[in-house]
Amino acid sequence: MTIRAFGRLWWFAWEVVVISLNYFFTAAIAPQATRRAARAAWLHRSSRRHLKIFGHAAEISGPVPQSGVLISNHLSYLDILTICAITPAVFVSKADVRRWPLFGWFATIAGTVFVERERRTHVGEVNREIESALADGALVVVFPEGTSSNGETVLPFRTSLLEPAARGGYEIATSWLHYELEDGDAREEVCYWGDHSFFPHLVNLLGKRRIRATVRFGKFQRTTDDRKVLAQELHAAVVELKEKNEARG
Repeated sequence: MTIRAFGRLWWFAWEVVVISLNYFFTAAIAPQATRRAARAAWLHRSSRRHLKIFGHAAEISGPVPQSGVLISNHLSYLDILTICAITPAVFVSKADVRRWPLFGWFATIAGTVFVERERRTHVGEVNREIESALADGALVVVFPEGTSSNGETVLPFRTSLLEPAARGGYEIATSWLHYELEDGDAREEVCYWGDHSFFPHLVNLLGKRRIRATVRFGKFQRTTDDRKVLAQELHAAVVELKEKNEARG
């Protein structure tokens, strides 16, 4: 472990104490009717604090959504912090994230909607939770790839969690995320995929000088209520954001 990583790990631990206290004095005591919004606001504040530890800076372009559904590619556990530092949101995540050390607990108290993809009946329950959050005016972030990748391509989108977007009257936005490191390979050291283990990956990342994130937002015009067709159109829209960014050099 480098000196930088060691120091930041202590900083990280201190921030955990701070945001935990902040949660219990804000979101935890919020009235039931406003608790979801309070949790999203807490995650927004907490994400901004924790990203400073990584030397994180983001280049943002496009209209930032405030409500509705946001469809994004998925690269790392940092995606949630990166997006939520920009705009308060509710996230949909695979159920095993709930079991991650610390991050799983924070995801739970932040109001994350967890999905057990291997249980077909559970997807219906999750879609109802998504619809409830949308009805409350929340921004709900969905990663339809279903897993994280190294970002070289945008993986095909799964359709199961797109039902609320397909049949609802809510606005849909898209985003594309990308990371760069000055002193490493972001595809291996920021992106969390393959055989990576969480804690060694996190400690290594804390040892990097700074992380630069690129976040491109785009508007999306729904043309169908068929979720399979919608998945293809949304995938094309995210790929287009990626290609436009690459064309700029």
